[in-house]
Amino acid sequence: MPTKQILSATKSKMQKAIEVLQDELRAVRTGRASTGLVENIKVEYYGTPTPLKQIATLAIPQGDMIVIKPFDPGSLRDIEKAIRNSDLSIAPVVEGKFIRLTVPPLSGERRTQLVQEAKQKGEQAKVSIRNIRRDVNKQLEKEEKDKRITEDDLEKAKKQIDDITREYTENVDSMIKHKSDEIMLE
Repeated sequence: MPTKQILSATKSKMQKAIEVLQDELRAVRTGRASTGLVENIKVEYYGTPTPLKQIATLAIPQGDMIVIKPFDPGSLRDIEKAIRNSDLSIAPVVEGKFIRLTVPPLSGERRTQLVQEAKQKGEQAKVSIRNIRRDVNKQLEKEEKDKRITEDDLEKAKKQIDDITREYTENVDSMIKHKSDEIMLE
């Protein structure tokens, strides 16, 4: 496989790691209400675990409140149960055909815990990116051993992989810094 294809596949895999991190960070609480807190909670809907965003409308009428209006009013109790069983620590209030979640302000200690949680998620993303780099380097060495690429191409490609890895890890660092600032500022 030519080095250009390998580099392109590497960027694609590392981008997926970044996207996973973005989804995980969206679910980390800040002082403000955000639909990202609840949109991926799995609700037992007709026997199938379904993300909340697929079975209900999510809205933020105020900065500290999330309103969930299910498409099927019969699923209201299932949604309430899923929220109670999640690690959100917010009590759902059922009001007629919708659920209201009031997001309480965060204490200083809780903010620090959430920053640590975000940093752990960032470290996991960096480990994924480094594992991708390791696997690609092994693949490149195999290509060189099998005489599909030259030794010069191998060294050049390894340097490019290191540059790409550095770029994506810096991206992770900036995402974590942004999220940490967002948590601490509120």
